[in-house]
Amino acid sequence: MLQYEFMQNALIAGFFISILCPLVGIFLVLKRYSMMGDTLSHASFAGIAIGLVVGIDPLLASFGFTSFCGIFIEFLRNYYKKYSELVMSIILTLSIGIAIILISTGKASANVNSILFGSILTVSRKDLLIILAIGIICILIISSLFSKLIYITFDEEGAKAIGINVSLVNYIFTLLVGATISVSIRVMGILVISSMIVVPVATALQLKKGFKTTLIWSIIFGFLDIFIGIITSFYIDSAPGGTIAVTSVIILIITLIVNIILKKLKIMKN
Repeated sequence: MLQYEFMQNALIAGFFISILCPLVGIFLVLKRYSMMGDTLSHASFAGIAIGLVVGIDPLLASFGFTSFCGIFIEFLRNYYKKYSELVMSIILTLSIGIAIILISTGKASANVNSILFGSILTVSRKDLLIILAIGIICILIISSLFSKLIYITFDEEGAKAIGINVSLVNYIFTLLVGATISVSIRVMGILVISSMIVVPVATALQLKKGFKTTLIWSIIFGFLDIFIGIITSFYIDSAPGGTIAVTSVIILIITLIVNIILKKLKIMKN
């Protein structure tokens, strides 16, 4: 398996994705913005379609358009403060509309299945370098903003009171979410990328640990989800995105069952 270059590329890309997705996912989940991942994944679909029509690298086009949509979401949130889900629906509708129009014209000539469901065959060396570059930049930026992001996640008004530029940090973080989704498309596919952002975090939350411990476990679960999913998809010849998504839910269910068993054993001991 490892003698194939496309598998090497997919596994290296998967390693970075397993760090990036839970890293941004934990903040989205705790801020009740889980739908943002799904919304921006559809925006990335439109970005890829634009790239194919215009003739530029689809990954870079996806990053550009997804970043634009992320900024637009933050902009609209100021006008719909009590209806954040409405903002997501607006951007999702816009993105799907653009993608369908461009794909239906026939100018975006590409394997739509690989875009929607992911494909380990499509991760080229060029894509891998872009993924590595964007991934490293995202990790460094999140590390530098880590304490501010934690403060804003749990108490946005308090963060404003102590002088944190909440609006700027939110804009930067939204760009990072867009970048994370863009670099994950090749392996995960558009339809299930949001699962990689949310499910590992949901699994780690079952352990009921502190924030940093939960983050570490989210990355560990993300790592297991992606690597088991990629290896399984190789041997059963399935789309990696769907296989990773199913794997993540199975691991979540196993964690829930183990939690229930441990609770019952604890009750029996008492």
